[in-house]
Amino acid sequence: MYIVHSVFDVPEEKSEEVINIYRKRTGLVDKWPGFVDFQLLQNERKPGELTVQITWKSKEDYMNWVTSQDYQYIHQLEKKYPDQELANIVPKVYKYKVVAE
Repeated sequence: MYIVHSVFDVPEEKSEEVINIYRKRTGLVDKWPGFVDFQLLQNERKPGELTVQITWKSKEDYMNWVTSQDYQYIHQLEKKYPDQELANIVPKVYKYKVVAE
């Protein structure tokens, strides 16, 4: 298994807006070979800190996704978001290989 976290900070007053965007996400990633699970996590102590967690069967499956046109399409949509403060947020990305279960 391979897990990717994209961690980003939004202004606390906009966190619900961002959460609602993810609740209505396109789901394109869900159809990709090797996709296991998607979750949006909210830090209990810092509500403006959100983490997208995507689990893959393998690193290769993840790499196929990030080099795809669907991935490019999703990330272009983010750049066109009307709230430029949110559109310009760059997440910190962390990648993990599952080594024990």
